[in-house]
This record gives sequence, C-alpha cells and structure tokens, in this order.
Amino acid sequence: MTEIKTERLELKKHGMKYLHSTHIYASDPENTVYMINLPNSTLEETEQYLTLIDDEWNKLDQKLFEYAVIHNGIHIGAVALSINEETRIGELGWILNRENHGNGYATEAARAIIDMAISSDKISIEKIVAHCDYRNTPSVRVMEKIGLTLESDDGLRKYTGDDKEYQELMYSMDVQSG
Repeated sequence: MTEIKTERLELKKHGMKYLHSTHIYASDPENTVYMINLPNSTLEETEQYLTLIDDEWNKLDQKLFEYAVIHNGIHIGAVALSINEETRIGELGWILNRENHGNGYATEAARAIIDMAISSDKISIEKIVAHCDYRNTPSVRVMEKIGLTLESDDGLRKYTGDDKEYQELMYSMDVQSG
C-alpha cells in the first residue's frame, strides 16, 4: 500500500521527493537527540538515505515501508515499518519535525502503519516492536497509546560521537498479519 489516509494525515511513499523537508528535521540536533543514526550533517547524507528508501519501494520483496507524514499538504515527518522475515517481527519507528510535536500525529501515523501491516497480504509478521531511549518520554507515550507494552528495559544504545551507553526500552505487541 503506497498511500494511507487517517483522520488528519496522509501517509505517502517517502523518498527523494521529500529531500529538503526531510533534511530539515533529520539535520536538527535538538529534534534528533534520541535518534541513533541522526542528525545528518549534510544534505548529501539525507539524499543517500532517501535514495535507499526509493530503491526499497521498487523492490518486489520490500522489507522497509517508510511513509512521509503529510498534514494539511505539508510534509512533517516519517513513519516506518521494517520487516525481519526470519523472526517475523516488524520494527516500528517515527520522526516528526519538532514544530509538530505534541499534536498526536506520531500516534495517529504509527497506528495507521500497524493497521496496514495487519491487513496487508504483502506483510507477514507475528509481532511489532519499537525501541527508544529511556529518557524519551514522548515516544514512550506514543508506544503505550498505540497498544504496545514494555517488553524489555535492559537494552543499551550508543549515539554517533558519544562513547556512553544509554538504557534502551523495547515495547511490543503480538499481531497476526499476512
């Protein structure tokens, strides 16, 4: 499914079309403080990532479903589900431009992705997981609102340019899809 509509949002195939608006939130250190592989330092880094996303949408055996989150015609972020066929687990993730935090958009987009995954004949998973830094209270709230429950609080994560390890939480939900 390449486009999903919710009450307030449109989720469209993410890719190079959204280069400049993606780079705004992907290069913002304040916005990406809890993102392992961000911020991007250059527009070229964002371009390289979006090229991979475009390529993934063109695969017959697609494993990453990343959507641009559109509100009132404006690209405000992304939501994605990455499939591991061996474990039959889908990993959910999201990022929004910080100007759009606190409005329930991440919750709405993530819920739509879960619904899409469950109803899709292209996706076959038994579980959905999401990870976050223990300090990322807004992401914890999103996970709880969409029905995920805390499975593990003993993970560790490291950020680019930081030697320290931080506690990582993993939330999950059992599903039947495909």
